[in-house]
Amino acid sequence: MCRNIRTLHNFEPPATSDEVHAAALQYVRKVSGATRPSQANQAAFDRAVLEVAATTRRLLGELTTSAPPKDREVEAAKARARSAARY
Repeated sequence: MCRNIRTLHNFEPPATSDEVHAAALQYVRKVSGATRPSQANQAAFDRAVLEVAATTRRLLGELTTSAPPKDREVEAAKARARSAARY
């Protein structure tokens, strides 16, 4: 899994459209192997990002869980602590 794609499910507040789009963009970049597609591939690249984002939003809307939602700030603090321990 791409390191830059973050978990979006079961957070309070829920994932924004920008977060979903960013995750879709990272996924398409990883799968295609291109951070900036050529002009010949730009339309296909953009279409893939939109389709992945739409599918991701649909998935997040349909997932259910009995776990309480995670707090974004608490999870970010945990990630910073793990990063500080690593470096």
